[in-house]
Amino acid sequence: MAYPPDSRLAHTPAHSGRMTHAPHPTAHQPLLRPFRAADASAVARLVTEGVRSHWTYAPEHFREAQPGTHPTRLVAEQEGVVIATARLAPFGEGVPDALRLDVAGDGGSFTPLLLAQLAEMPSGFRRVLGVTREDFTEQMTFFHAAGFRNAWQSWGAHLDLTTFDPAPFEPLQERLFLAGYEPERLSPDAPDADWDTLYTLHQTGMRDRPRNPTTTPDPLTRGGLRDVIRREEAAFVTRWRGEIVALTRLTPRGPEVDSEDSVTHPDHRRRGVMTALKAHALSWAKDAGHTHAGTGGTVLNLPMLRVNTRLGYRVERMWITWEKEL
Repeated sequence: MAYPPDSRLAHTPAHSGRMTHAPHPTAHQPLLRPFRAADASAVARLVTEGVRSHWTYAPEHFREAQPGTHPTRLVAEQEGVVIATARLAPFGEGVPDALRLDVAGDGGSFTPLLLAQLAEMPSGFRRVLGVTREDFTEQMTFFHAAGFRNAWQSWGAHLDLTTFDPAPFEPLQERLFLAGYEPERLSPDAPDADWDTLYTLHQTGMRDRPRNPTTTPDPLTRGGLRDVIRREEAAFVTRWRGEIVALTRLTPRGPEVDSEDSVTHPDHRRRGVMTALKAHALSWAKDAGHTHAGTGGTVLNLPMLRVNTRLGYRVERMWITWEKEL
């Protein structure tokens, strides 16, 4: 799993208020103002360039704030050209006390954009977080210079499924089979007892897994977990004597599949169960025509990093989560 600036770029929370901070333009200083619909193409280009085209953003990903709501996205405009943009909005349900700052474009405009955002910041938050990959130079330079703390590090990794060979994992799978372990894709029509066990296992993983704000997903109810798996994922489980003891979830995204929520019951860890299950899931993804697999997590989650290394994932540049207390 990789970590884009924000998959919810288009969402705007409703906060009443009127902007009073945009300075008059001068020969040396850009005009700071709320994002307008006419800026969408320029902002899409700046954000895409800012993430080095790791993701491609389209104009329709960006929407103007509704009348009467607080504008979460600002732009810096100089001589009629949008040269930078910043968005400050709630980080997410998993980190309710934090705002997330995303910046792109001319690095010299990031500080005034941040100060303008903070002047209109909604109440109830105690910190600002920023997420950037270590090779996104202008963002890294800004967060360091602005007094943010390099608080957490995460890794992303990708696997070329076209060259993935499941054969080396067959002896492990055979040994586990003889010990009573069987991997399978979970049926969307699985009985309620399976969904109950799956949700308990999911909660165990949430409790035991090292994580940071970037790798903390929004909480799911039992029904929410079942609905998201049925709607958009492929879930794979390992049963031991009929009981589900391991889970991993794949989300197909075109030619790629993203892996998340990999967890083994504590009584069945350190036996290779997750390595065998993920190999089974990746074989399914390859046979289904997917060409790449992505995953990720905090650097503190060494057991999962080892599993993915065995499977052939190649770790990319680290993701840094920066923190500034308010």
